[in-house]
Order: sequence, then C-alpha cells, then structure tokens
Amino acid sequence: MSDALSVKIREKTGKSAARELRRNDEIPAVLYGLKDNLSLSVSSKEFTKVLDDKGRSALIDLKVEGGKQHKVILKETQTHPLKELCVHVDFLEVALDKAVKVSVPVNLVGQSPGEKLGGIVNHILKTLEVECLPTNIPQVFDVDMSGVELDQVVHVSDMQLPEGVKVLQRPAEAIVSVHLAKVEEEKPAEGEEEAVEGEEKGEDAAAEEATPKKEESAQKEG
Repeated sequence: MSDALSVKIREKTGKSAARELRRNDEIPAVLYGLKDNLSLSVSSKEFTKVLDDKGRSALIDLKVEGGKQHKVILKETQTHPLKELCVHVDFLEVALDKAVKVSVPVNLVGQSPGEKLGGIVNHILKTLEVECLPTNIPQVFDVDMSGVELDQVVHVSDMQLPEGVKVLQRPAEAIVSVHLAKVEEEKPAEGEEEAVEGEEKGEDAAAEEATPKKEESAQKEG
C-alpha cells in the first residue's frame, strides 16, 4: 500500500528561492525520475505526516500538481544542523517490478531479562540494508527484547524476514547484545606508582645491607 503525497513544480531554484519556500513551510525537493528529474516543493506538514505514518522506507504515491503520479521512495533527506527540521528532500522514482535497495530501521521492543539483572543493552545495528521489490519494503524490523538473556547477542541471521526480502548485511553481524559492564582494575596514579617502586627498592637495599652484617658477625664469633 502506498501513501499519496501532493507536490508542486518548483519554478525558481537557488538558495534565495529555497529560503522563501521554507519560510512558507514548504520543503525544496528533487524527483530523480526514470526518465527526467523534476525540481519540486512539498508541504512540510504533509511530508512529516507521511514519515510519521509509514516511516522513511515507505513506498509513496507522489502526485505532481498538473502532472502524472510517480511511485517513489525517499532517496535522501537533509536536516538543519541546529533545528530538527527537514530542509531538502530527494525522491527516487522506482519501477514496481524491479528490486530496490533501502535502509529499514530496527526497533527494540520490550525489556530484556538480562537488563533487569544489571546488563547493559548495546544497540549495534540501527538499520538493516535490504533488497526487495518496492511493494515489499518493510516499514520497520522489530526485535523482541523479552527473550534476550544476559550475555546473549541477536544476529542478523536471527531475524524473521518477510517473503521476498533479502538483508544485505552479513548473517553473523550483531544487531543487539546484553552484557554486564566491564569493571576495569584501578591503577595507581603515576606519583603513587613511583612511591611504591621507591619503597620496594628501599626495602631491597636494606635487606642487602643486613645480609653482609650477619655474615661479618658470624666470622668475628668464629
């Protein structure tokens, strides 16, 4: 199932035109089509709604004002460095009968029994790279943490994949693990270490001095 998103042809391009669009709550966009590329603008509100409803990997039905519809996926988004605002969008037109490569987010669901025992959850892979037909793109991969024990690792090979979806990462690659935090032995400070070494050398020297004296005393007694 696809999501309809209305866009407009962008007549003006350049930085000043892009800033004007953003002031009007529009996002500059580019459609990389199967035949031609188009400069577009999309409502910030409508674009955010599509992302919230279907995720970043969704197949989108892009409706160009005064033109035809395109089946697209998100190619790239650019975000403001200081504000959590999307400032540019690239759409990629796809053919429904040809496989595409996309990134699908990995979501951890529930709490691990190992975490309850003091383990720390390390979420290693935040996304999985998959290859499939556009109509088979998963919205998200959920990992059920309720079955992940202490010192257990969930690998790519442990994931249940929908039919027709191929993960491109290695099967042995770790997605999430639960382990106790490593406790490092405390090392003495540099000054303390030198003081300890000095004491040991002093003790060794004193022992060496004491030994000849005992031998000398024994000779005198003899």
